[in-house]
Amino acid sequence: MLALVTVTFLSCSNGPTLQTYYVDNELKPGFTTFDAPTSLIDIEKIDLTEQQRKAYNSVNKLNALVFQMNENNKEQYKVELEKVKTILKHPKYEELLRGGNSTDGKFVVKFLGDVERIDELVLMGNANDKGFAVIRILGDDMNANDLLSLRTALDKVNFDNTDLNGLTEFFK
Repeated sequence: MLALVTVTFLSCSNGPTLQTYYVDNELKPGFTTFDAPTSLIDIEKIDLTEQQRKAYNSVNKLNALVFQMNENNKEQYKVELEKVKTILKHPKYEELLRGGNSTDGKFVVKFLGDVERIDELVLMGNANDKGFAVIRILGDDMNANDLLSLRTALDKVNFDNTDLNGLTEFFK
């Protein structure tokens, strides 16, 4: 019985995942986490196209893990950033887009599933003078094109009185 449990456990482990990375680091110094349901964003005050409304309704929640760099943790920043990059190199993550530069920072958008039915969208960005953020958008059958259309609508949302304000400040 013990051998069966051990084999089952080991066969399910494919190395670190974003979920385990979140759990392992959410309470550590330098890290900040945000977990938010989509209801946190009041979309009733903005006009959405049918495509944007479909995208919004396909999203269940957002998880964010932010590492805030300071003078005392620059080496830890490099180590932690490399851990996240290694996790995202796993072939199960398909790349949607990337950008940035080596001076200011870079970002990458990856997903699990296929472009028409995404289960998890991952945004990872780093700012060389601030730190990095990993954002997981979890949902059911999300569509990449629909989600990208939602981006313009979110520019109109006021995040000042929400728990996401700290996250939006990180990217300014």
